[in-house]
Amino acid sequence: MEYLFEVGHNFLQNVESTFLAVNNPKHRIFAVYLMTSVIITYVIYRSAKSRMISEEETFLRFLFPKKVWSHPSAWLDLRYFFFHNFFGKFLIIGLTAWATTLTFRWASGGIPIAQATSQSSMSAGAGIAISFGFMCVAMLISDFLAWSCHYLQHKSPLLWQFHKVHHSAEVMHPVSNYREHPIDNLFYNIVLGAGYGVILGMALRIFGYMPSMPTLLGVPLLMLAFNLVGYNLRHSHVWLRWPGKLSMIFPSPAHHHVHHSCHPDHIDKNFAFMFPIWDVIFRTYHMPKDNRDVKFGIGDGNAEDLTSCTRLYWVPFRDAVRIMKAQIKGVPFNMSKPKPVQDRETLPAE
Repeated sequence: MEYLFEVGHNFLQNVESTFLAVNNPKHRIFAVYLMTSVIITYVIYRSAKSRMISEEETFLRFLFPKKVWSHPSAWLDLRYFFFHNFFGKFLIIGLTAWATTLTFRWASGGIPIAQATSQSSMSAGAGIAISFGFMCVAMLISDFLAWSCHYLQHKSPLLWQFHKVHHSAEVMHPVSNYREHPIDNLFYNIVLGAGYGVILGMALRIFGYMPSMPTLLGVPLLMLAFNLVGYNLRHSHVWLRWPGKLSMIFPSPAHHHVHHSCHPDHIDKNFAFMFPIWDVIFRTYHMPKDNRDVKFGIGDGNAEDLTSCTRLYWVPFRDAVRIMKAQIKGVPFNMSKPKPVQDRETLPAE
């Protein structure tokens, strides 16, 4: 009975944190992140108004276009945000910590993470330099692991069945970021949690203590900057592309728009989360000059199955079972990858 009470208490805390996500800097839809995205959108609106936006279109209409908000996919994202955070994410809470603890002990030579010290006898200047260096290295390695996971989610027939939930959004807004299957979350949590444990364990061996990342509002500075510079535009109708080769170094919303596109030139491109350099190195980078060919969605018949919160959960399991049965029988199975779509309309560009 006591265990059930604790589970119920934790569930209610999870529900509360979901409703208060806009007040939490660790959430993507933190109010400040949304506000900076609105400011960037206003700059885009003003620069585009003289070129391609009619005088009748107000900024509010540009920010909340009818084409997006009249679409059933947009409202499914909002319902799914609560459904998934209440149930799916609650069921896998703690897996990241478990994976981190396990690999930390291995990488540190058997030292339990609870016994590791974060204090150093170094000077303040050296400690700050190490903290910043540790943050950059940890973010770089974690981002490579995220790129690798993302690549596998597209190339593995089984993993794709679960990842296609995220790609099934036909229009995008910031909450579309949360259209993820629990198996996707499980895969990412275990891999990134295990990787972070190795990073911490190796840092302990090298420095004799665990460096802490410099933070602001409880968020590592590098991640905070990433969230502030238009992160929420990655899942939106607003096209923002950095000029020239900057897009190969710094992540732009356009980089992720291309990844979600059905155009034949865009399929299986731009897997990187923070550093597009991984896409450049592994030749999965693609950046068109504009968004005329960008069309969100997976563009195949299976997309019609992913039309409710519960179906976003169980349809991938159904299709994964079909794949396994086909593989046992030696019968080729259609992965239902994004189907190329051409001659499409575009949403407002920059």
